[in-house]
Amino acid sequence: MSRSSQTTNTRRKLIAFAPEIWQALALLAIDSGRSMQSLADEAFADLLRKYQRPTSLKEALRESARRLPANDDAPPPKRHGT
Repeated sequence: MSRSSQTTNTRRKLIAFAPEIWQALALLAIDSGRSMQSLADEAFADLLRKYQRPTSLKEALRESARRLPANDDAPPPKRHGT
């Protein structure tokens, strides 16, 4: 992603990598024809999914609605004659 295509609400964070990890990531970026930013975006999205954390506002709202008791499944029907 080029600087001109970044939005104003992009946040930056400096992260240190071991030299071996950095080299492996650089080779992966070259081999896959993707940028380091693209690889990082995918890795962080996968990490958030792993821990069942929303990656967008839409997902966060959907998850918060699921936690409301009114949205729980109806109780199972009572069994007759037992």
